Amino acid sequence: MGLPIQLLNALSTVKGFDSKAFEAVHASGEQVTSIRLNPFKNTQPFANLMQEPIPWCKQGHYLSARPSFTLDPVFHAGGYYVQEASSMFLWHALEQLIGKETEGKKVLDLCAAPGGKSTLLASYFADGLVVANEVIKSRSAVLVENITKWGQPNVIVTNNDPDHFKPLESFFDVILTDAPCSGSGLFRKDPAAIDEWSQENVLHCSQRQEKILAAILPSLKEEGILLYATCSYSVEEDEKIAEWLVAEMGLQPLDLAISDQWNIVRTASANSGAPCFRFYPNLIKGEGFFIAAFKKTAPDHFVKWKEVTLPKPAKNELELMNTFFQLPDGFCAFKQNDAIRIIPTIWMNTLQQLAKVLYIKKAGIEIGSPKGKDLIPAHELAVSTLHLNSLPCITVNKDQALQYLRRNELQLEARQGWYLLKFDHVYLGWVKVLANRVNNYYPAEWRILKG
Repeated sequence: MGLPIQLLNALSTVKGFDSKAFEAVHASGEQVTSIRLNPFKNTQPFANLMQEPIPWCKQGHYLSARPSFTLDPVFHAGGYYVQEASSMFLWHALEQLIGKETEGKKVLDLCAAPGGKSTLLASYFADGLVVANEVIKSRSAVLVENITKWGQPNVIVTNNDPDHFKPLESFFDVILTDAPCSGSGLFRKDPAAIDEWSQENVLHCSQRQEKILAAILPSLKEEGILLYATCSYSVEEDEKIAEWLVAEMGLQPLDLAISDQWNIVRTASANSGAPCFRFYPNLIKGEGFFIAAFKKTAPDHFVKWKEVTLPKPAKNELELMNTFFQLPDGFCAFKQNDAIRIIPTIWMNTLQQLAKVLYIKKAGIEIGSPKGKDLIPAHELAVSTLHLNSLPCITVNKDQALQYLRRNELQLEARQGWYLLKFDHVYLGWVKVLANRVNNYYPAEWRILKG
């Protein structure tokens, strides 16, 4: 299927665009597979398939072939994330703009599903807080799943419109807006996107992007960083939005140092010269991508907060939890529905502020739910990056791991009680060994359906 002629004509004058090479790489059928390792889970998947590392993200690796991720237990345990290489450039941008000063930073990923960039942010800001938001309810469920598997306690998942963040004035140190776009950067990966592309949709997306950005900018602190990204090649969604952010929203454009060897194309917005970065698949090993960075210079507006007081576990519930899993130092417990959850203590007040205005899908790590004199441990705890070495554990082979992930029956030799299942240095989830059977507690909605 040919590429839209309107798009090719529109890009003919854009820096770095080579129509013949661009069309050829799309016609080639070539697919680039890349993964980003979870730095907090001790695993090295696909050592035989790993090629050169992705130069702009130290946890990123290209694979020489695409394996069956569905049939890899380490994937389900959050040992790595299958992510497009170009979008991992976010790591390099953060190194340039933030450096190592991440402690205490509050970060928002506004359009977060399915979670690739949110998990990257959670890794980079390991001693900060990441709010991963998704406006579409169905997509927020996928976001929760991927954040859960990544396992870090410093993430809050919300399901809100950008307008809902307006009361959170001068709140975030960093905001990433990977904006909904016309999707031309995905043509090679998803040929169906070609049929859906039109110049009218480009203009519609451009207007929508301005609306989203205008709604969220009041939530950025003075001296805070905005990262704007799309998977579109269209100038209307890229450089023209960068120009609008400078000319109309008063942001200061920021430059990024890049290596000439990376073949990333540096462009600039028409009047202000805001530095922008384009990724063409005929030049780099990755898909189409655009990113630009800005600083907010307007003064802060401070808001007095009335916090929502989240319910705390009762004394007997805390005792029950501590009998099973000791509350780590630096964490505090709260309840959501019937479940006991924990979050780093330094972020408890922030969570309560967010709960005042946002719909919280997930915060911190769920430990479990009290049931009589027992605690039903949560899957979130099993796949978390918390220290679980003191909990009873059974090591399984790959066949047993896949049986577990399919929620099939298991035959395990162990005394009665709760056990974590461990495969290749990562935990998969919980089983409960009874006198005559083993109960499988892997989440039913996440089970492997593939044979």
